[in-house]
Amino acid sequence: MLKKLQQLKAILAYKNSENLGDIAILKSEFFGTKISPAIASKLQPVVGYYPAIDLNQLSQYPQGSFGREYANYMQVNQLKPLNISPELEDIAKRNLFALRYLVTHDIFHVLLDFDTTYAGEIGVLAFAATQNYSKSLQIGLWLARLLYPILAPQQIKAIFVNLAKGQELGKKADFLLGYRFEEHWEEPIDYVRKRLRLA
Repeated sequence: MLKKLQQLKAILAYKNSENLGDIAILKSEFFGTKISPAIASKLQPVVGYYPAIDLNQLSQYPQGSFGREYANYMQVNQLKPLNISPELEDIAKRNLFALRYLVTHDIFHVLLDFDTTYAGEIGVLAFAATQNYSKSLQIGLWLARLLYPILAPQQIKAIFVNLAKGQELGKKADFLLGYRFEEHWEEPIDYVRKRLRLA
């Protein structure tokens, strides 16, 4: 109980942090997101891997490159890459699944070609749940399937189309959470998609 109270105090202390990953990683620590040993094993290639993402640099890459497409997506949607304050890095490293999922969430949007609407979000969630990253994502998908049509009735058709597409891509693609996307920014996005069996 005392530990949970301390974690809650930390969340409140970082609520206005300029580093967007702070609250997300602290919430993950608070809720204790669990992963199976099999998933933990598949994440070994990204243990300690957390390169900074510079959108200005990526926006200089050639048109059609993975990095340029990611930078365009982030800028159009007024999003910033995940950053974590140095004093929270130990917590982030302890929560490898949460850290990697947070870092790759917007990358998945770009690679899977899902926008930021409810319909787009359920597509990414369906993909991640189908890849079996964690039980919490499967529960999240179940809730989203119920709630998103109510929250965005004008998107009902797109919600169910993207749900099916996300599940289909999740079944045929490689295990993406352990992939070092950040080493492939300069490659054509279509090439990256093909290599990962997303196209």
